[in-house]
Amino acid sequence: MMDAGADGAPLIDLAGVTKVFGIGDIAVHALQGIDLQIRRGEFVAIMGPSGSGKSTAMNILGCLDQPSGGHYRFDGVEVGALNRDQRALLRRHFLGFVFQGYNLLSRTTAVENVELPLIYQGYARAERRAEALSALQRVGLAGRELHDPSELSGGQQQRVAIARAIVTQPEVLLADEPTGNLDTARGREIMDLITTLNRDEGLTVVMVTHDTDMAGYAHRIVRFRDGQIERVDAP
Repeated sequence: MMDAGADGAPLIDLAGVTKVFGIGDIAVHALQGIDLQIRRGEFVAIMGPSGSGKSTAMNILGCLDQPSGGHYRFDGVEVGALNRDQRALLRRHFLGFVFQGYNLLSRTTAVENVELPLIYQGYARAERRAEALSALQRVGLAGRELHDPSELSGGQQQRVAIARAIVTQPEVLLADEPTGNLDTARGREIMDLITTLNRDEGLTVVMVTHDTDMAGYAHRIVRFRDGQIERVDAP
């Protein structure tokens, strides 16, 4: 892919993006012409009430869904022009995902959970083990590599999920309510970790959250309402 930083172009560019579910009288216009640009290395929080369109926008950014209209360009590439396999490759190599519910395999050790994306990328066993151990060290879990999720706290489980998301060295981390299942103290620890990855490693972060305090870690807060961007704030 092109280097978006070279010519100042945004890494992520949504232009006039719409999303309609259903047809005719039952059609739901989830997105109504979204324009959003995110530059490499930014940390953007997306907020809005239920049904505002923020989750639909995240699904489009993550190539989990396609817009009904408009353009989504990633690093200068028109995502709408990619076929299913190409979109899967974009997800696999350039995007990392973190969810509220951790989504770890329960009877699998931390390091084996982190290795999973590398299996899909065809890494040899020794190489993926080394990369997974390194990722766990980056998120502060050295010494917990052989623990199952049941032996880890909620905050530690989310650290494993973050390690799994970053082990492939993605361009963008897409985080959907990453602190939603955590108490305030553990939530701040996770946000400190995500902020460190953004600041020190240049990882671009896009995060959906309902929590104003957590959104305050971001460079910009994009507020959705009724399928549109209501406003953009700087914390």
